[in-house]
Amino acid sequence: MTVDTAPTGGPVAWRDRRKPLWPLALLVPALPFAGLALWRSTGGAWAWWLTPVVVFGLIPVIDLLIGEDRRNPPEEAVPRLAADGYYRWLTYLYLPAQYAALVVCCAVWTRDNLSVIGAAGLVATVGVVDGIAINTAHELGHKRERVERWLSKVALAPAAYGHFHVEHNRGHHVRVATPEDPASSRLGESIWAFWPRTVLGSLRSAWRLEASRFRLRGRTPWTYRNDVLNAWAMTVALYAALAVLFGPAVLPFLALQAVVGSSLLEVVNYLEHYGLARQRTATGRYEKVDARHSWNSDRTVTNVFLFQLQRHSDHHANPLRRYQTLRSCDTSPQLPAGYATMVVVALLPPLWRRVMDHRVLAHYGGDRALANTGPRP
Repeated sequence: MTVDTAPTGGPVAWRDRRKPLWPLALLVPALPFAGLALWRSTGGAWAWWLTPVVVFGLIPVIDLLIGEDRRNPPEEAVPRLAADGYYRWLTYLYLPAQYAALVVCCAVWTRDNLSVIGAAGLVATVGVVDGIAINTAHELGHKRERVERWLSKVALAPAAYGHFHVEHNRGHHVRVATPEDPASSRLGESIWAFWPRTVLGSLRSAWRLEASRFRLRGRTPWTYRNDVLNAWAMTVALYAALAVLFGPAVLPFLALQAVVGSSLLEVVNYLEHYGLARQRTATGRYEKVDARHSWNSDRTVTNVFLFQLQRHSDHHANPLRRYQTLRSCDTSPQLPAGYATMVVVALLPPLWRRVMDHRVLAHYGGDRALANTGPRP
């Protein structure tokens, strides 16, 4: 972690050197249009695999070549940086690009004769765009401004994962790095074991949290004010509109890309807290969340593409901080690569355990009992 200082040791008039780079986050929803152009010009089904190849092939290579950036803004610059609407509008702009890509790809699915390879690539393409859109929804959903919280649900609608808005903010952030959290993976747990546990557990948790909120007020949860129900209603309305526009043949496509998109989110959840645990205090409660309870990565390129999601420790310690102000923390455990690389590694459990298990144990001084290994008596 470094903070820019003047030669005398005092703070300098700080500026964000990456400010021109942040619009690169909008490249991901633009990639389907590049795939479409390649497909129209070449006729090759491979063109529809451009998006996943760039995200999980090219970006990790560039990440490796460019390396890390651990610089942090000085605290006196944070209020000005947080108030700069430039950063906020970049998250807003992801949504129209996301929806435009979805509509165009729905048209291709229903009106063009795709091969099996092309159809699979189209599903993967939209799934990746909508999966990364969940990260945009994550950034928006943590803010106090009502419009940003609603835009978060809009971003979640294509992946049919609106309940994430409730579970992540009021469930995961409370229970993170404990056996009770369905979104915190355990040491030795593969992604294939984690996936059903987190999908079902997060769904149940979101409903219980929202139902409890209404019952405490003596009201029924079956209302449009229920944030799980109104988020799901957005998905129903979106899918219905697309079915009217393109015909019912679009519905299998929407379902398949939603599975890909939501699964991409859950793989990211898997790697963010793998094996990390908060310890019980003398009172029997869990210790306060701090930088030790999330895996971090300061890889420059993936941090730009993911609105700095990889500075996850500071996010959990300060959930309301905007992405441009998140800090690298010296005490947080570090991933050996960026998220784009680690997602691929996570899909191969033997490789994942070889890469990560010894890092978890090293974080706890070799004491496996301190790691999150699941429920304890």
